[in-house]
Amino acid sequence: MREAEAKALGQRVADGDRRALARAITLVESTRADHREAARALLAALPVRPALRVGLTGTPGVGKSSFIEALGMMLTGDGLRLAVLAVDPSSGRSGGSILGDKTRMSELTRQRNAYIRPSPSQTALGGVARRTREAIRVVEAWGADVVLVETVGVGQSETMVVEMTDIFVLLIAPAGGDELQGVKRGIMEMADLLLVNKADGDLEAQARRTRADYAGALRLIRPRPGDPAGWPRAMCVSAATGAGLAEAWASIRELAEARQTAGTFETHRRAQAEAWFRHALETGLLARLAAHPGIAALRREAASRVATGELTPEAAADLVLDAWGGNG
Repeated sequence: MREAEAKALGQRVADGDRRALARAITLVESTRADHREAARALLAALPVRPALRVGLTGTPGVGKSSFIEALGMMLTGDGLRLAVLAVDPSSGRSGGSILGDKTRMSELTRQRNAYIRPSPSQTALGGVARRTREAIRVVEAWGADVVLVETVGVGQSETMVVEMTDIFVLLIAPAGGDELQGVKRGIMEMADLLLVNKADGDLEAQARRTRADYAGALRLIRPRPGDPAGWPRAMCVSAATGAGLAEAWASIRELAEARQTAGTFETHRRAQAEAWFRHALETGLLARLAAHPGIAALRREAASRVATGELTPEAAADLVLDAWGGNG
């Protein structure tokens, strides 16, 4: 794709064209060298239309997709335009992903004010895809009022989504303390809002006890600079009945507005831009190192010497990096 075509595609995205939106995200996710050049031209041509960015994570089976669909139906019903960027885990063997989120959100998929984009995590860590930041930029230019970024599932590295969203939500199942035991501290220290899902029927009483337990634990966590009293916060919701959804959304808006008033919202956005730059720099350096024709043989040799124990991984890395630097 030529630069002029990329800019024209960006204009169609800005005009609200859903087909152009899908094509643009496919372009920014591509790893082809010519597509990367076109993607840069596309991103440069897009208008800046900041949306409220909300990250969402939780353990498998907690009901992330059901929650997003229920919340999304409420938001689109209120006239808001919603984009959902759902990251699916990729197989470590085949590299494939199921990408079933659109199937699980069948009702929301039919809403004209909603756009759902499942993407494979591929080799990216942190619960997000390699080009999630770029995808956020594209859906914001499309006119999304709210961008929901659903991560692959809870884990120590899931907190990377904090570097690209404004509010970070952790979804928990009733009696979910044990399953989060190994990872909850790092997640809870980053989470702004903990939502105990499935607070309905026979599980409602258990959900309320779980919320109380987490609310007590959150009081031991130091709030972020500039956040009002009472944050981070724990609440109960039910994706099945809709109970608590309006209150949860009101809390998200409350925190976002409080941060805007305190000036920390824009500070966080600037930090996100710096994190994007660092990520792009690191990714570009690794790509250029891998593509360097004079280094490929040395990398294979160094890897072989590491495998036989002749070199430590650190010494082998220094050997390759020194040679790369010496070759300009």
